[in-house]
Amino acid sequence: MSSAASARTDVFNQSPPFEDVNLFAQDRPLVEAVTANGGADAVSDLTEFGKHWGSAAMIERGRLANENTPKLKTFDARGFRRDQVEFHPAYHELMAHSAHAGIHNSTWTAKGEAAGGASEVVRGARLFIVAQVESGHLCPITMTRAAVGALGVDPALKAKVMPVLGTRSYDPTFAPWWSKRGMTMGMGMTERQGGTDVRANITRAVPDGDAYRVTGHKWFMSAPMCDAFLVLAQAEGGLTCFFMPRFAPDGSINGIRFQRLKDKLGNRSNASSEVEFDNAYALRLGEEGRGVRTIIEMVSLTRQDCALSSVGLMRSGLAHAINHTRHRSVFQKHLADQPLMQSVLADMALHIEASTALVMRLCRAFDRAPFDSVEAAYMRLLTPVVKYWTCKSAPGFLYEAMECLGGNGYIEEGILARHYRESPVNAIWEGSGNVMCLDVLRALSREAEGAEVVMKHLAAQAGDLPGAKETLGFVAKAFRRPDAERLARVAVERLALLAAAAALQEVSPASAELFAATRLGAAHGNLYGSADLSADASRRLLDRALA
Repeated sequence: MSSAASARTDVFNQSPPFEDVNLFAQDRPLVEAVTANGGADAVSDLTEFGKHWGSAAMIERGRLANENTPKLKTFDARGFRRDQVEFHPAYHELMAHSAHAGIHNSTWTAKGEAAGGASEVVRGARLFIVAQVESGHLCPITMTRAAVGALGVDPALKAKVMPVLGTRSYDPTFAPWWSKRGMTMGMGMTERQGGTDVRANITRAVPDGDAYRVTGHKWFMSAPMCDAFLVLAQAEGGLTCFFMPRFAPDGSINGIRFQRLKDKLGNRSNASSEVEFDNAYALRLGEEGRGVRTIIEMVSLTRQDCALSSVGLMRSGLAHAINHTRHRSVFQKHLADQPLMQSVLADMALHIEASTALVMRLCRAFDRAPFDSVEAAYMRLLTPVVKYWTCKSAPGFLYEAMECLGGNGYIEEGILARHYRESPVNAIWEGSGNVMCLDVLRALSREAEGAEVVMKHLAAQAGDLPGAKETLGFVAKAFRRPDAERLARVAVERLALLAAAAALQEVSPASAELFAATRLGAAHGNLYGSADLSADASRRLLDRALA
């Protein structure tokens, strides 16, 4: 090959792959947020965890699991109905690593009781890290963890399930749950005609001895490969929650008939299905007619994970953007040193600092709610607030991160295109933005005293941060209006910003001052890079964002 031809094929001025990095240790805002919220003793373990999940091998597994999507095998070679979902080995490896880390059960004891301490904060940090590598497999991981809350209404059933559910083994074999080393749980709530309005469900359940037989459908059955599902169906006494295993007690395959897998925008590694129930065996969880109440705790836990996952995706977008701009030169200067790019990146880094502090603060509330009334009120009121703000923020944030990489950010070989497609699902899953706002209004009306305690708590935490008092006054006034529902989105967003500033004040007062000044004390532009941050502040934020 001639030297001229060789020169034309040389590759230079490209950023190195963002791999073989420590997704915990190199993220100072996360390290400090975990420490500030009670997880200091876990820093060493999380550092090892961050190194493992930031390895090139784990990142490659994430790519393979998404490029080789699940396949539904309705029948076997002899024509027998099986309704199995096949996955690429990389998906199973991701599941095994997450299960081994206890992301699906580390907040519960072997008996299914809350683990206490800082288990929610530490587990939240692990999920936050894993979401940066591969988010789809976290769907069954999240639901398995959350299902334990619903199982609590039936102590006898929970006692039978926990010896299998409580292990850190991942067992993908297609077999009855009671014969396996470990199990996962999914759920089926929504139907074609109802969606969020589960009380419109028409699936029926009729008694059959100590069990029930369920006939009907679900428009979305999340994670159909799971060993059992929590399903809502109409019994004689009203909408009721049921435990529906893949196999009936006699070892036969239960009447769970998957119609097709959903062709989704993102979440490609994970299977979601349409399903019909053909006289399917199920056990009742809780009283007839109290199905929604039974799953309330489960929904709160899955909403927590939606927020964690969304901030994790945004954190990954920021890290890739900083990594690229630190190595890419334009006009004889690294992109990261160009004033306008630095302004964009620093504004994004500030958003992530606040978001990270907020989701870790929420995890602390989950840890302490059982014995602290203020934390319990914080958890109830702010879970939908945090989910609303973080999940709504993610798609726009990731679009901006993609743009920092230019054309390289837009191609499917890079991880940011996948993150961008993944991000909208968290705003839809477990309640849309409007549902979150309505839940906040409901909490304010039903638990006014607790809400007042939370507002006072936020006021004390935010202290004299710029715009904090004015924001608190606006939120209080907006929620008292007769037409509060019309203003619910802006009020919930302002409440989220106030809560984020207050949470960040406990982690990094300097960053909290900047966040409040640019988000509460002044009108922040709709696009990143519009905040008036000094060069010194910008450099400090970027140094903290990716060490």
